[in-house]
Amino acid sequence: MKKTIEKKIKKNKNNKVFDQIERCRLDLQKDPTNPNLHVRLGDLYLKWHLDIFNACQYIDEAITEYQLAMESLIDSYEILYKLGVAFYHKGDLDKAINYFTLALEKKNNYYEAYYMLAETFVKKAHFTDAIDAAEAAIICSKLKSSSSHYLLYKLYDASSFKNSKTKIKAFCERFLAFLLLPFDKIAKQNIIKNIFYLRFLPLFLKGFYEIQIKDYGKAIELYKNAIESAPGFAPLYCVLGDIYLSTGYFEDAITEYKMAIWLDSFNIAAYRHLCRAYEEQGDYNQAIEIYNKLIAMAPNIPDLYSNLANIYYIKGDFDSAITNYQTAITLNPNKTWTSVIAQTMGFVYQENKSDPDAAISAYQTAYVLTPEDIDIYVNLGSAFYDKEDYANALSVYRKALELQPHNPKIHCNLGFLYWGKGDTEEAIKSYELAIKYNSKYDIAYNNLGVIYLDDLGKVNKSIELFKKAVASNPNYALAHFNLARATSIVGDKVEAAKLYQTAQDINKITQEIDPRDIADKISELFES
Repeated sequence: MKKTIEKKIKKNKNNKVFDQIERCRLDLQKDPTNPNLHVRLGDLYLKWHLDIFNACQYIDEAITEYQLAMESLIDSYEILYKLGVAFYHKGDLDKAINYFTLALEKKNNYYEAYYMLAETFVKKAHFTDAIDAAEAAIICSKLKSSSSHYLLYKLYDASSFKNSKTKIKAFCERFLAFLLLPFDKIAKQNIIKNIFYLRFLPLFLKGFYEIQIKDYGKAIELYKNAIESAPGFAPLYCVLGDIYLSTGYFEDAITEYKMAIWLDSFNIAAYRHLCRAYEEQGDYNQAIEIYNKLIAMAPNIPDLYSNLANIYYIKGDFDSAITNYQTAITLNPNKTWTSVIAQTMGFVYQENKSDPDAAISAYQTAYVLTPEDIDIYVNLGSAFYDKEDYANALSVYRKALELQPHNPKIHCNLGFLYWGKGDTEEAIKSYELAIKYNSKYDIAYNNLGVIYLDDLGKVNKSIELFKKAVASNPNYALAHFNLARATSIVGDKVEAAKLYQTAQDINKITQEIDPRDIADKISELFES
């Protein structure tokens, strides 16, 4: 019964707007050049377009009516402003800026135009311009500036990580926004709208409960019914998309996120989740396209570039990956995050571009940002080793040991360094320390086994070490391969053949060894 009443209320509400539009149309038939009627009709279309209970789009109709009004009132700053608002809601931000600017040329103290200009600059991520426009709105509006102060608060708060002065400025703007709220019509309208959205809170909480108990079917049904009642409320589509995404229905998730974006062209969360849905689906080209659109809207969000770089890396486009990692680093949101991105870029240079100098530069950037991160020392030392700059590699590893003397990975890397330099005795000591601090260190066991087998000729000792490597990591193809080599030397060809076969099977997945090396060893085994 209650639901029926609510539907009637909504129907009556929509009929009221529709009736007003129809009356305006009839009046325009009698007086088709009346600009005031065109403005009135444009206002009604815009209002209906923004009604969350309306599934249709009327923004183009609103723009058409305003443009018809402009033919008679070419110097009207109010119509220019209304056109700017309409293009803003359509998502054509450049045209919106143009119309707001024209309105301000006609009336240079038009605070509503300054405020909407600031909002438009925010959508384009032109934050400096947005701050200037918001400050101009405050000067023009004086006491009616709550919404502009709140916008400044959001802008300063977003960048408050930079210094405490910005954080204080953000606090002051928020306080002024609250203090001047009673005098600002726009701010009061925004508050009323946000309060109105609270009516959906029980719905979201109920859906959240269904998700927590993993009754996804009920949650989906709940949100679908809500969408039927309020087809213009974008967050409903986002939540439904999230459920589909978490349950593996990627196509359905993509459909919901696209609908959310259709309703709200600047719904960054919907864009992000849409990218993730495409990634999960394996459609990397579509994910790249959406990330590029998102970056065009918000070019100063660093993790968008790093996420895009990760996709390029997966596709094997290492140059594009590096370009986007560099952009993310330039934007530098915080030291720890930027250090991680710099290390990732260093890895791409080292492993995929075979450019140790560029890798070293990237790792050194990370070191400057977070000198306490032990992984940087490991990676930097490895890059110096690849460059055959053993002195610097050794220096880096020794500095790392000063920070963490019991770190097994550093001792293992030192062992590899000494081994490469031909210092077998120091290599053995380092590998033994690595094993001492990590008794399951498969790589250290394997490498130490190779030294005992190939450099010292102590086959039985090497077999003991290779067996420990295999026990620590049964999927270590190289350890099986080396154990087979040692086993064949002691004359157990049958067991060696089994081990080579195991290595071959594992290597099909891990690809640690050139398959021809295994095949050659098997052939040699039965030829001898």
